[in-house]
Amino acid sequence: MEKSIFGPANVFRFNEKVEYSAEGIVSKKVIDRPVGNVTLFAFDEGQRLSEHSAPYDAMAQVIEGNAEIVIDKVPYQLMAGDTIIMPANITHAVNAVGKFKMVLTMIRG
Repeated sequence: MEKSIFGPANVFRFNEKVEYSAEGIVSKKVIDRPVGNVTLFAFDEGQRLSEHSAPYDAMAQVIEGNAEIVIDKVPYQLMAGDTIIMPANITHAVNAVGKFKMVLTMIRG
């Protein structure tokens, strides 16, 4: 039986499991459960997720490159290794300053 690349007991590196797409955003679900999910993203330079809000807290971990994350109209500059929490019901946006990859963890509750 073949294991999923994100299956349990399967060692992997996030930045190797998603590729950039020219002028696009690529996402891959790592874990998807009723209590929350973990999603891996790759943003090409100049791509963005427009301002929106979510009913749950979300944690963004930049694993490659640089990004700007705007929370409640305040911009934050993040680089590989940085993490920020986007609170529930507060507007936020994601802007790719250059190509970057991130892991987004959302906890429902």
